[in-house]
Amino acid sequence: GGPPPAGPWEAALFGPVLQRADCLQHCLGSRLGAAPSAHRASLAIRRDFERREPYNYLQVAFFQLKKLDQAVSAAHTFFVANPQHLQMREDIEKYRRMSGVKSDSFRDLEATPHWEAYEAGVQHYNADEYLQAVARLEESLTEALSALEECRALCEGPREDEDEEEEMQPGLYEAIAGHYIQVLKCRQQCVLEIATKPGRISATEDFIPSHLDLLQFAYNQVGNQVLAAECAASYLLFYPVDEPMLEKMKQYHTELGEDTAVTAREIIQHYVQRSLMEKKLIYYAVEHLGESFDDPDLWTPDELIPENLKGKHREDQEKQKQETLDVEEMQKRGPLPFEGIAVTMDSHQMNGTQRVVFDRVLTESECKDLLRLTKAAGEAGDGYRARRSPHTPHERFEGLTVLKAMQLAQNGDVDWRDAKLFLQASEKSRKIVESYFTPGKKLHFSFTHLVCRTAVDEEQGGRMDLSHPVHADNCLLDPEGQECWREPPAYVYRDYSGILYLNDDFQGGGLFFTEMDTVTVTAEVRPKCGRLVAFSSGKENPHGVWAVSRGRRCAMALWYTHSREHAEQERVKAEEVMQQRAVEQDQPNRGERQGADHSGRSSSELPVPSGGARPVSWRHKPGSDRTQRSKELRTRDEF
Repeated sequence: GGPPPAGPWEAALFGPVLQRADCLQHCLGSRLGAAPSAHRASLAIRRDFERREPYNYLQVAFFQLKKLDQAVSAAHTFFVANPQHLQMREDIEKYRRMSGVKSDSFRDLEATPHWEAYEAGVQHYNADEYLQAVARLEESLTEALSALEECRALCEGPREDEDEEEEMQPGLYEAIAGHYIQVLKCRQQCVLEIATKPGRISATEDFIPSHLDLLQFAYNQVGNQVLAAECAASYLLFYPVDEPMLEKMKQYHTELGEDTAVTAREIIQHYVQRSLMEKKLIYYAVEHLGESFDDPDLWTPDELIPENLKGKHREDQEKQKQETLDVEEMQKRGPLPFEGIAVTMDSHQMNGTQRVVFDRVLTESECKDLLRLTKAAGEAGDGYRARRSPHTPHERFEGLTVLKAMQLAQNGDVDWRDAKLFLQASEKSRKIVESYFTPGKKLHFSFTHLVCRTAVDEEQGGRMDLSHPVHADNCLLDPEGQECWREPPAYVYRDYSGILYLNDDFQGGGLFFTEMDTVTVTAEVRPKCGRLVAFSSGKENPHGVWAVSRGRRCAMALWYTHSREHAEQERVKAEEVMQQRAVEQDQPNRGERQGADHSGRSSSELPVPSGGARPVSWRHKPGSDRTQRSKELRTRDEF
């Protein structure tokens, strides 16, 4: 089938296309001169601007011209979009220490209005200030839709050929279809563009629907049921069978009267209808023209996806499930030696190799006992006094070895059970790491250190450094040469590293991994009680620690080696002290076990926080799950 080679349909289709091309060429010519195509920027240049690279050069130029305020603004603007750039972090810290630099110079010259309004609106919302929340969220929604239109317009540029060496050039209709589908996919991705905060990698899920979700609740709280119902009806365009919102609509109809017409916002109707039309065309191209498409929306109706693609989707899910089973089977071949421990992130999820995160290695009460040990040791002094961190002047640093803990227990300064738990918990971690990474091959302790880092409150203003700079554990990192030299003074005998966290009631202090450049962050791990992160100690795992900007972060730092001659001698002595203690006491182990049981030391599972459903519940305040997630991500923002 299909239309004949020529006829009225061609004029109907291409007539408006030619007129629009003429209009655009005229507009470009009037703005840019006679040859507007000469002004088109390359893809590389556009990406540099997206990453705000020009501001990196501008800050240097302004600094050389002694225009400090402009240099600071340029530096801050670049850093907002590149928060992992460690050199710029140091530059900004230097600017903060310079006299004559105004505090208001630290401003984002590329700040997007919808993000400023959204964050302010959510802040008011969380504080139950609903009148202010409504105003800012409405502003955010308007600005976001405006930014979306601008993004969509920019999609209508030249075709970007993914395969420049394509042997056969497409014909007229294939070329038109290919370019048009590329434009449609670009337009669809614009929702991710506006939903991604500068400096973030991931977009905020359901950015447009979430505005309507929050607004319907806020309007209801201020007594404006008409607008609350309008927002609810608009939300249902995205999720028409969402039961909590349907319940809210019934409530609004009852309150307003059945005769009151409740309709969705016209601009949202247009948004949804246009998006569905584009998705339908894209999925046709996927099904018949061999295109691919990563749908950015969670709300895309299932019936829009072609049946044969649904089957492929199910196959992909089954394949992923099988891969998970394969991983589990592999783990069974090297089983974890303790029950209740969960692998929550593996190398694939952490974008690297030889990396893993275990949870529930310690119970809450065990964490508290070990924290009590650090506190008692600090009060006892004798080698455990808090001092300035060797890595930053903004933190105090305390460190306790297993032998020192035993000696303090001998002197009566700390509880024997807590000192013994230190020894046992570190050994438990060693067995876990050994069974996961090197089953059948003995891992020895290289060094064991119970470390606390405490923020110096009066010295956090303008802080931009790290708690621990990026490094590798068994080689000297050379980011410029993209090499890591395994030679002294590096601890070249270290094979694996681990960190067992004891608490999370502080700000910052998360572990992060980078590429060899020490700048590109590939994965992050948030501390929490009983979480053990382990990784190989070589150049494949450069890592650092974000600044602890408030509170006290305590963890057990653990290093392991296959080399028996480099085994930790202090640990041997600590075990001898413990054995001596056992000899001196009448049935000490039974008493200590009873004491441990009494204090709740067990391998029982910690409660796992439940992930909330996507939309809302009218019995609960919407946005609470998202707020919790943003709090979990906050360490990423507070550099």
